[in-house]
Amino acid sequence: MSTLVTRIFLDDAKSVEFHGPADITKETTDAIVNAANSSLMGGGGVDGAIHRGGGPAILEECKLIVKKIGRLPAGQAVITTGGRLPAKHVIHSVGPIYRDGKRGEAEILASCYRESIRVAEDHALKSIAFPAISTGAYGYPIDEAADIAVSAVIAALASTKYVTSVRFILFDNSTLKAYLTAAKKLEKVLDEKKTDRRQLEDVQGPRRRP
Repeated sequence: MSTLVTRIFLDDAKSVEFHGPADITKETTDAIVNAANSSLMGGGGVDGAIHRGGGPAILEECKLIVKKIGRLPAGQAVITTGGRLPAKHVIHSVGPIYRDGKRGEAEILASCYRESIRVAEDHALKSIAFPAISTGAYGYPIDEAADIAVSAVIAALASTKYVTSVRFILFDNSTLKAYLTAAKKLEKVLDEKKTDRRQLEDVQGPRRRP
């Protein structure tokens, strides 16, 4: 079990947790997210670790998906078994390769998180764990990626029925620090919105029946 560093509580008993330094292949959430490549055939980093930990069953299901839909486009997500992993499912999503930040990278990265949560929701899963998508070999600046990831996850959770718990499983201290900074910034914004809502309710007062 990974080390919980901080947690953001949202409405409807939902939460976003930040763990690290940690190994996503050890997570016991209903699903973990694999920072995959478009071929879905495994690779280095998180992708390779998940395939090694889960065994051949993951690759076999990936082959069936590729046979059906071809290569997985960046920003999209699909689901397979977790094989031998503690998590029952792996959701594979392809992050953007960072070039200059002017080629839609931010929207594609946000889509990875939204689509992964959508897939989890479609399968009535309650919990999901994410790595820091695209911040390794794909070169996305960690601070920017963290802001996008945390914002996208919280926005996606606003409309979920089943998914109530999201974890960020962060591999090293520098990545953990970046995501904690993003979490603090967003938590401040959320607190301000709650205060504004409470003030509005106080001004309007209780509604009277006509």
